[in-house]
Amino acid sequence: MGVTSKVIVITGASGGIGAAVARRLGADGHRLVLGARRVAELERVAAEARSRGAPDARAVATDVTRRDDVLRLRDAALDAFGGFDVWINNAGRGITRLVLDLTDADVDDMIAVNVKSALYGMQAAVPHFVERGAGHLINVSSTLGRVPISPFRSAYSAAKAALASLTTSLRLDLAERHPGVHVSLVLPGVVTTDFAQNVRGTPIAPVTGGVRAQTAEEVAEVFADLVAHPAAERYTNPRSVEAAREYYAQLYGGE
Repeated sequence: MGVTSKVIVITGASGGIGAAVARRLGADGHRLVLGARRVAELERVAAEARSRGAPDARAVATDVTRRDDVLRLRDAALDAFGGFDVWINNAGRGITRLVLDLTDADVDDMIAVNVKSALYGMQAAVPHFVERGAGHLINVSSTLGRVPISPFRSAYSAAKAALASLTTSLRLDLAERHPGVHVSLVLPGVVTTDFAQNVRGTPIAPVTGGVRAQTAEEVAEVFADLVAHPAAERYTNPRSVEAAREYYAQLYGGE
């Protein structure tokens, strides 16, 4: 049985995980609306998605820290396709800064890029899903949002924990009243992209916690499966589940 074609909006799609997800979902025959600030790179990803099988893939210049830009991305999907089935809040940015060294600007940037941008996406997409009685919101957090073992990723880990909490709150809010609207959280671990080179502060090698780094293409496979089979949460690396259990067991004495 073939995959049912859907209209999927992806933020942060000009590189890294977002670009890999766009290419992978394009190969499944989904129609895509891609948002990011880097327009040339975004157009390239859209072309690659079309070459792999996407019937349509459109690039929309989007600064996700601006609510109006996120609303314009939503409207582009509505204008082009009359609606959308899946919205993926993927855009994010890291930091290299210990807690005692954080500035107001550091924290503001981490919240703007990793939390408020996703909030804008939730508030843009979910009313459309509620109105049509179906839809799937996917927020991209991080294993560090649950297991904050990298001190220099301080405010990033905190922001991703906040996003995980908001996602759960939204899921619980919608569960009874709008059962056709799915809300998912994806928690990648270390992924071999240029993420670590684009952090706020000095680039530094990530702490893996003994978990093998994944490629963006491996992570994209998890997204493809999640789009086909919605679930509440997915770690992209199975080993991350064990690492999380071990972390909390140590905190609570094995309980």
